[in-house]
Amino acid sequence: MEYLDAIVIGMGPGGEVVADRLLAAGKRVAVVERELIGGECGYYACIPSKTLIRPPEVRQDAVEAAALDRPGLDWPALRAYRDRMIRHLDDSEQVQGYRDRGALVLRGEARVVGRDPWRVAVDGREYTADHVVVATGSSAVRPPIEGLDALGPDRVWTNREATTLTEIPGRALVVGGGAVAVELGQFLARTGSRVTLVQRGDRLLGREEPRLGELVAEQFARDGVTVRPGAQVESAAADGDGVAAVLDSGERVTADVLVLATGRRPRGDGLGLDALGVEADRGALAVDEHCRVAPGLWAVGDVTGRALFTHVAKYQGRLAAANILGGDRRADYTGVPRVVFAHPEIAGVGLTAAQARERGVNAVTAEIDLPETLARPWTHATDPRGTLGVVADRDAGVLVGAWAIGPMVSEWINTAALAIRARIPVGYLIDSTPQFPTFNEGYVAALEQLGL
Repeated sequence: MEYLDAIVIGMGPGGEVVADRLLAAGKRVAVVERELIGGECGYYACIPSKTLIRPPEVRQDAVEAAALDRPGLDWPALRAYRDRMIRHLDDSEQVQGYRDRGALVLRGEARVVGRDPWRVAVDGREYTADHVVVATGSSAVRPPIEGLDALGPDRVWTNREATTLTEIPGRALVVGGGAVAVELGQFLARTGSRVTLVQRGDRLLGREEPRLGELVAEQFARDGVTVRPGAQVESAAADGDGVAAVLDSGERVTADVLVLATGRRPRGDGLGLDALGVEADRGALAVDEHCRVAPGLWAVGDVTGRALFTHVAKYQGRLAAANILGGDRRADYTGVPRVVFAHPEIAGVGLTAAQARERGVNAVTAEIDLPETLARPWTHATDPRGTLGVVADRDAGVLVGAWAIGPMVSEWINTAALAIRARIPVGYLIDSTPQFPTFNEGYVAALEQLGL
C-alpha cells in the first residue's frame, strides 16, 4: 500500500488549488479524477459559457455604442474557439503537468475505505495518507418531470450539453430562473433561438433583491425571451425531432431542446464515507471554519454546500492547503459576490434588504439609476441602462448588501464586496475618490442617499 501526505479526490478548481499548494510545499500528493482535470468549471460551465456569451455581448455593445455598425457572428468560428478554450475535452497536458511536478495521478472513482489512517481505493488499489481532501463538486439537478428520463441528450440538455453545443437550436425551452437559466437563455436568444423560460418562482433570480428580477425581466423582453413565471413543467415527450412539454397550467410548449437549469446538488455521497461515520446531508459534507470534515479529512468547493461558486472553491482550497501545512486559516463567507454574466451583467453581494431585516438589522436602502447619475454610462452607450442598489445597517453605519445591473458589474461589485467584508464605514466610502468617469462612482451617489 502506497503512503502519501495527501490524497485529493476531485480536480476541479478547488482540488487543483489544494494540490498545487501542497506540491509546491514539497508534499507527496495523489490526485484522483474520474473525468477531466479542471472539473466542471473548466470544461462544461464557467469557461465555455463565458466564452460563448462574449461575442453576442460585444455585438450588442457595438449596436449600443456611437458610430458603429452591428457586426456579424461567425458561429463555426466561435464554436472552434470554445473548443480550444475547453481543450477539446482533453486534459492530457494537465495530467502530464501534475506528473512532472511529482504528483501521483489516479484515474477512476475513488472510495474511502478506512480511517486512522485514511485509506482510499481507486481502480482496485489502495492508498493511504495523513490527509484526504474531497473536492468532488456537484451535479446538475434533474427535476421530477414525467417522461424526462425517456428523452436523450439530443433533446434534454443540462449545462454540459448546452455549453458544448454544436448547432444553435431553433427553439429552446429553458427550465429555471437562476443564473444558469438567465445566462443560457439570453445566449440562445441572441444567437437566433426562440426561447421560452419557465420558472417555478414568481420572478427571475429569486434569491436576489426583487428589483433585480424586475430589471432582468425587462431586458429579457427586449431580447425576445418569453418568460413564464410561477409555472412548472409537468411532463415532456418526444415531438418529432424535438420535445413537447406540458406546463402545470395545461399550456403545451414545443421546442427543439429542453434546457435544465434547475440548480446543482453537492456530490459528497457515494464515496463510502457513511460507512466510516461521516454522513453527507443531501450530498453535502459539513465542514468547520477550517474546511475540515473530521481529523485528517477535508472538503472544498461545491461538495461543502457553501455558496456553490468557483471563487469560493478556490478560496476554500487556499484555506485547506494552508491548514494542512500547519496553519490556522478560518473561513469567512461575508461579502462573497454573486455574478450573472448576462448582458448587461448582474451582481449581488451580502444581504438583500429583506434578509437584513429578518436578521434584525435596522436596514436602510437606496437605489440610483446609473445613466441619470453618472457620465460613464453615456460614454459607454448611446442609450444606456443600469441600476445600483445598496443596503446599509443604519445603527452600525456600514454597508451590508449591494446589487447592480449594468456594464462590467462583475468588476466593480468588488468595491461593495470589500466594504462589506471589512465593515468599512459608509462615511469613509462616501469620502473616497473613485476615478472619473467610471461606474464605480455610483457607490458614492447611492450611499449619499442613505442619509447616514
